[in-house]
Amino acid sequence: MSPPDTMPAKPKPGEPEVVTFGCRLNAYESEVMREHARAAGWQDAVIINTCAVTKEAERQARQAIRKLRRERPGAHIVVTGCAAQIDPGKFGDMPEVDQVIGNTEKMRAESYLTPSPERILVADIMTVRETAEHLIGGFDGRARAFVEVQQGCDHRCTFCIIPFGRGPNRSVPMGRIVEQVRALVAAGFGEVVLTGVDIASYGADLPGRPGLGQMARRLLAQVPELPRLRLSSLDPILADSDLLHLAADEPRLMPHFHLSIQAGDDLILKRMKRRHLRQDVIDLAARLRDRRPDLALGADLIAGFPTESEQMFERSLGLIDEIGLSHLHVFPYSARPGTPAARMPQLPKAEVRQRAALLRAKGDAAMAAFLAGRVGRPAAVLVEEDGFGHCEHYLPVRFATEARPGTIVGVTISGVADGVLTGQPLP
Repeated sequence: MSPPDTMPAKPKPGEPEVVTFGCRLNAYESEVMREHARAAGWQDAVIINTCAVTKEAERQARQAIRKLRRERPGAHIVVTGCAAQIDPGKFGDMPEVDQVIGNTEKMRAESYLTPSPERILVADIMTVRETAEHLIGGFDGRARAFVEVQQGCDHRCTFCIIPFGRGPNRSVPMGRIVEQVRALVAAGFGEVVLTGVDIASYGADLPGRPGLGQMARRLLAQVPELPRLRLSSLDPILADSDLLHLAADEPRLMPHFHLSIQAGDDLILKRMKRRHLRQDVIDLAARLRDRRPDLALGADLIAGFPTESEQMFERSLGLIDEIGLSHLHVFPYSARPGTPAARMPQLPKAEVRQRAALLRAKGDAAMAAFLAGRVGRPAAVLVEEDGFGHCEHYLPVRFATEARPGTIVGVTISGVADGVLTGQPLP
């Protein structure tokens, strides 16, 4: 599960617009769609790439569609993404929408070449067995690029609808990943993020079953010119020994790991149908810190899962301090129709919101302490715009040095202001 993150892209005059909701994988796919639509000559068109991780993400997408239609009455509005894949009829019934296309169809160039006679073009994604491979030239306005290494998910967590929007687990062959990363580095990107639905399952469907750690090691060896590699969210139970060794040995792998934990209580984890227990997370955090003592550790946490008692919630809250979490993504539990958890006894919505607020407050305090602990230390900042970027630990940094986006600047952290580090150039 990844946090909803609306990212409207401002198109150049005469080019299609893509509005992105959701995860880093969606951000990557939006760039692929932008290139397909641009190559096909689309002009007065808007593509909305939706997210289905929560009800709120769907509501935001529908709200954006209505607003876009009011602002651009003559535009061709296409809706795609996980929410559209799971319930195409809901979006097809909106009078503001001209066409709905599925998650498989949105990645195919032919979907953009000629107007389809079908208003809803959504196939059964559960039958898909291959991942479409795409080479993209860059990411408009970003110094950091995402590369899709894996698609789909074979697990069935009781709260999650995403496998039905993404299909089964399937991996991109190593050669194509290397080719993509080389092209992005040549285009001036200083950092690449490996992304997917469940990247810790990478390679299970490939010959020899190479794991994520082995793939990342080979990628860094074959693209020595890549300055920085970052990983998106990881399933704690699938962090393999190759990945742990890489964390210790490879400085180009960023010291920021984000774990899909979801809860800190064993009974709730079992009811979620997660494959790890609380102690598994504690042990993994200890192994990572043994190998990379200065790392930043983040996590996804769900507040107010059905049947969660106050004591169960306190175990999730306590996990933040116990393993030193600093980068939290907190989700109030949102019942998704068609999932087992939606049929479990639900908590009052007010209680769910209160617990989410407590988790966020705890996370904010942990982040403030982590930021304060960086003062006086050196940092390498990936420049994203003039005087601003993110350091190795994915912390925001402002600095006075002029540098081109995509380059990496060395600074000494001198302070913290409004949740942002300030840095002075290294001599």
